Amino acid sequence: MRPLGRSAPGAWDSSRSHALPGLGTERVTTAGPAPTPDGLSKVERIKRTSAQLRGTIAQELAQETDQFSETSVQLNKFHGIYQQDDRDRRQAARASGQAKAYSMMIRVRIPGGVVSPDAYLAHDQLAREYGNGTLRVTTRQDFQLHGVLKGDLRPAIRAINATLLTTLGGCGDVERNIMICPAPAQDRLRQEVTAVLAKLVPALAPSAGAYHEIWLDGELASSSALAADPLYGDSYLPRKFKTAVALEGDNCVDVYANDLGLVAVPTDDRGLAGFVVLVGGGMGRTHNRPETFAALATPIGLTSPDRVLEVCRAVIMVQRDHGDRSNRRQARLKYLIAARGLDWFRDEVETRVGFQFAPAPALAWPAIDDHLGWHQQGDRSAFLGLHIDNGRIEDSDQGQLGTALRRLVATLRPGVRLTPQQNLILTGIETHRRAEVDQLLADHGVALAEELHSARRNAMACPALPTCGLALAEAERAMPELVGRLSRLMDELDLGREQISYRMTGCPNGCTRPYLGDVGLVGTTLGKYDLLLGGDSSGTRLNWAYAQNVPFIEIVEVLRGPLRLYAAARRPGERFGEWCHEVGPERLAALVAADANHVTRSQDG
Repeated sequence: MRPLGRSAPGAWDSSRSHALPGLGTERVTTAGPAPTPDGLSKVERIKRTSAQLRGTIAQELAQETDQFSETSVQLNKFHGIYQQDDRDRRQAARASGQAKAYSMMIRVRIPGGVVSPDAYLAHDQLAREYGNGTLRVTTRQDFQLHGVLKGDLRPAIRAINATLLTTLGGCGDVERNIMICPAPAQDRLRQEVTAVLAKLVPALAPSAGAYHEIWLDGELASSSALAADPLYGDSYLPRKFKTAVALEGDNCVDVYANDLGLVAVPTDDRGLAGFVVLVGGGMGRTHNRPETFAALATPIGLTSPDRVLEVCRAVIMVQRDHGDRSNRRQARLKYLIAARGLDWFRDEVETRVGFQFAPAPALAWPAIDDHLGWHQQGDRSAFLGLHIDNGRIEDSDQGQLGTALRRLVATLRPGVRLTPQQNLILTGIETHRRAEVDQLLADHGVALAEELHSARRNAMACPALPTCGLALAEAERAMPELVGRLSRLMDELDLGREQISYRMTGCPNGCTRPYLGDVGLVGTTLGKYDLLLGGDSSGTRLNWAYAQNVPFIEIVEVLRGPLRLYAAARRPGERFGEWCHEVGPERLAALVAADANHVTRSQDG
């Protein structure tokens, strides 16, 4: 196992207030690179002169150093690799004259989150052999391996490809992992949508010439491998591009948070009638930059299943040809649509595909299902959704989840599916073996969904510190303490059974989609967060800022007022986010202030 300076969650001290190197105690705004003289961003010039993503990666792999050059760091993202360093150790290293403690994060692209038993066991082994001993499930149904040393990248990536998965397109300015509901139901609609996904993934993936040459084959196969990518050209997209496929009535993938969303609409007999096409969603923004914003995708029309591939490619081509390549903060598809208008964008797509969209029907969305717990999958089998705290599969003082899953998968050979909530589903378990599974999990201290407090079940956090270079505040390491305090507050207010989502990120990029949660927490600087309220339970509405720069230690008390009023005034079945939205920001602030004054007078009297 290769060590990385990642402390256990319980080791984080929420009372510490010192600033990290490069971060002050004030709110931080990342400046970003200035455009080059030709008007292109620095990253754009790197891509265009990279010989189709080759650059000098292969040569640098042969060097006995622990890090890549700045150019190769950017190109490696397309290959699924982020260079990171242990930020907990920066200050001590600088004081002693030592270099940063570099390591790599590898992201595995897993369409729909579907993992075979052999692939799961292989990734578990890779995490222990080359990483920091943990596997991380992302909110986009990927695996991430943290703490991989530069010299171990090639054998690790070769081993990943041997499982028939890839890291190509795990990051970078291309189509990222395509999401779909992971529930393994066998109805006709899901089967037909899954068949479309199987065609969509290769149709939108970047070509793999450089990837195979650098990581797998070791040599250039032919001169044609240097040709421009047929979809992405020689400069790829202006920014990352995210796609999700949802089934009407099941928005567990948060389809509106994506650049491109496809919503499967059923026929009367539950076949696939077509897809509503949504465009322009995205969570990322930058603090103190009002020109950046989170956005929900908007429908541009309905297309038939046999035309959906060309529609998706056309959407990508319009973004490729018209997206902003001078300012990466304005490079996502949502900004192109905001600048040119939805009608212009629809016209551009329709011109490329040669037909007009049918009008999009209205869509109905009940509350999101996390697919946790036991569910019947067929006549003789079931699937089990397991909660994973912040997506981190590991053995810890809280339970031996890593060992339990390794033994379950090796013994029962279930299918494995990763969920958009950072959880995991075990599929195809024979019904008569349910008790055996429950017992094995209990023996390893792994709680089932029905044993979890709702605050824990509905919480998500990104990795943030110490490895993410963008993090301004803690997230994953802080969430266990926060969940414990929130659980006690909810019980005190008789809200313990209410399903309230808590989504925390260490920066405004929004990897856990905090702008859609009942409660969103977005790091602003070390130890402080913007607190957002008013999202809906079906993932179709953005929340709004309730309080800014809230110290971590004060988050629960700031939430006490709104939760206390909600407990007293909610209607049966009304979710916290819906209630906050109905009350509204200004009235909620006034009600909380009046309630606090009333409580103070009562205590004084």
